[in-house]
Amino acid sequence: MKNKNLKFFLIDFDGNIFIDDVKNLKNIFFSFPSFSNTQTYQYTNKQIYLKKYPISFEKYQKAFNEVIEEIKKGNTYLLNLTFPTPIKTNLNLKDIYTISKAPFKLLFKDKFVCFSPERFVKIENNKIYTYPMKGTIDSNIPSAKEKILSNEKEMAEHTMVVDLLRNDLGIIGKNVKVNKFRFIDKIKAGNKELLQVSSEIEATLSKNWGKNWLEMILKMLPAGSITGTPKKKTIEIIKKVENYKRGYYTGIFGITDEKTFLDSSVIIRYIERKNSKLIYKSGGGITIDSNVKDEYEELINKVYIPH
Repeated sequence: MKNKNLKFFLIDFDGNIFIDDVKNLKNIFFSFPSFSNTQTYQYTNKQIYLKKYPISFEKYQKAFNEVIEEIKKGNTYLLNLTFPTPIKTNLNLKDIYTISKAPFKLLFKDKFVCFSPERFVKIENNKIYTYPMKGTIDSNIPSAKEKILSNEKEMAEHTMVVDLLRNDLGIIGKNVKVNKFRFIDKIKAGNKELLQVSSEIEATLSKNWGKNWLEMILKMLPAGSITGTPKKKTIEIIKKVENYKRGYYTGIFGITDEKTFLDSSVIIRYIERKNSKLIYKSGGGITIDSNVKDEYEELINKVYIPH
């Protein structure tokens, strides 16, 4: 794919938009399965050091309990609760971008790096596809695949996200259908290999979708997998309970020729530079059946350096 007609777009959690022609980008590097503008960079292999300074369990538990109360009131059924974790590592953002083998990567002006396993939407031949991810387990756990697929809490959470994304695709397309429900992907997470549960949903777009592609994408944001359901009320609760700015974290980035093709990713697995310090943002979905200790551990386990 040639970059002369490609546009790059970046939209943060609050809907702020950055768009430019790929050929004009400076200090912005990205990689998709179909196209990359990454320059060759020699990474000098070194022993990776990572130290995490997560939110205290007590503070997390307070926020978690607030979410559970909102669920009991019927204001939300699924909410993706996230927090920032200061980290120390001997790698810089460029190192992290280079060594990651994630399908979707972004290094934005040495301000943040993203190495995401999750596609947001893909458009080809007037069809739009989305791949919500919900449900993660360490592959080393005995019978890990069977455990994650048979877990009722994980099943309920995934089903809610699939329903939400079906509704989002229905806003902009027709003939919405679920092609695959709850299939397993393997993801490398530092020293661990994780099993991630995904689904594939499809809808048909009008032939001239390229004329209003941005308006169409904005109607689906923020992404359902990193907010929850019902989306509008859940976002209000997220902003109150989390009490920090997600910024570009849980936004999206993508490329399009504005005619036949668009690909995009959800900005998760995210590290930003703030006043010479590094902040990793992570979280997970909360339902009425969630266990606070398990969710706290998941937030911390998602903080890793790819290699």
